[in-house]
Amino acid sequence: MGNVNIDIQQSWWAMNGLGNGEREWTMEEKFEKIAEAGFTGVMGNLPRDEESEKWRRLLDEYNFSFGVNCFPSKKEDLQALIPRVKNFGAQYISAQVMDDFIIGEEAVKLLRNLNSVAKENEMPFFIETHRGRITQDLIRTVDYVHAIPEMRLTIDLSHYVLAGDGCYSKKAQEHFEALLHRTSSIHGRVSNGQQVQIDIGPNGEHPAVERFKHWWEKGMEYWLQQAKEGDVLPVVCELGPPDYSITHPGDDVKIEISNRWEQAIVLKNIFEQIWERVKSRK
Repeated sequence: MGNVNIDIQQSWWAMNGLGNGEREWTMEEKFEKIAEAGFTGVMGNLPRDEESEKWRRLLDEYNFSFGVNCFPSKKEDLQALIPRVKNFGAQYISAQVMDDFIIGEEAVKLLRNLNSVAKENEMPFFIETHRGRITQDLIRTVDYVHAIPEMRLTIDLSHYVLAGDGCYSKKAQEHFEALLHRTSSIHGRVSNGQQVQIDIGPNGEHPAVERFKHWWEKGMEYWLQQAKEGDVLPVVCELGPPDYSITHPGDDVKIEISNRWEQAIVLKNIFEQIWERVKSRK
């Protein structure tokens, strides 16, 4: 099975505020920078109607893939969105399902309904592991995965490492394994027990990186075991602007302690290295 690959996308949200030090880059400049860095796509919200034509032109110009992020709270939200996503030509939908106060059977029912809508409309659809959403914590999300065999995930374990003060226990690792088996997309960010997004160093040498590399590699392996000819795994570098990124005190602006763009490229390189290792074992 040689014709499967990863698709390393840059988060459009993560481009917020990035520029040359004097001004933020324009939309066109951001696309150019993403292409120059070797990314193969973009993940973001479905463009507004007034920007849709420009977005489509730029995506086509750079031959970028495009994944859509959404925040449904009921199946009707997804039913309304899918035709627009298909019409725009996006490849998949990654959902942060609202909200974190829906639990138990009510949550399972909502997730089943969303998955059913996506299946009926033949739209690749992944639930993101995210705080403040229906997947608020590690334990309940594993329960949902067990209850819904068809549920596929966008893996972002930074949220659970933060919320779980590091998640170092054996039980935490077992729960992560259950989620990684459902990997259909990966969002790249490294957290610890105190910050959701840390600077990992110019070559990814921060000690926290090794744990995340292990999880990302496992997710890629499990995905590859289930992949069919022609399948693509979206892997998104998603380093958010303030208040995700840590900042120095400032009077009028929040000055980040990291170069977020350079850090995104470090993450991209790490993902490429992991994928080469995973492929070499097959």
